[in-house]
Amino acid sequence: MEAGGGVEALVLAAVAATGHRYQVIACDPELADTAAFCAHYGYPPEESANTIVVASRRPEGRNVACVVLSTTRLDVNGLVRRRLGVRKASFASADLTAELTGMMIGGVTPFGLPDGLPRWIDARVMGLERVILGGGSRSIKLHVDPVALVAAGGVVVEDLATATGPV
Repeated sequence: MEAGGGVEALVLAAVAATGHRYQVIACDPELADTAAFCAHYGYPPEESANTIVVASRRPEGRNVACVVLSTTRLDVNGLVRRRLGVRKASFASADLTAELTGMMIGGVTPFGLPDGLPRWIDARVMGLERVILGGGSRSIKLHVDPVALVAAGGVVVEDLATATGPV
């Protein structure tokens, strides 16, 4: 079930509160996954980012939202696990992601997240003039100045992800 309106309003208020420029891009929910979105709407994967929630497994209860370029792979079992200070970590399930963020996979964004959920941004994202990422639902994307991610509480982390090539 699509989260939609309430979450989108919260996200748009959060991105606007950063004071940085942004654009809202309407998206067919069936095309919200990054590869499909980029192919259909003509945006380069190199300028697209994913917000991925990671959950600790040993011990449980430590979570983080990580923003990485779609052309990279999040280093869950290396850097993320060590920074969380846990023995095991993995991608959060769709249900846990929705529980923690109020957002569905394909629409997760660092804007409007609960205060207790840290936001880590791979340093590569900051090298872009603008980045496309989720808008809180599968119906919109945001095209933002990456400094807005920091203004929204994100922490830039070197080598949070490793290069893999196109999505």
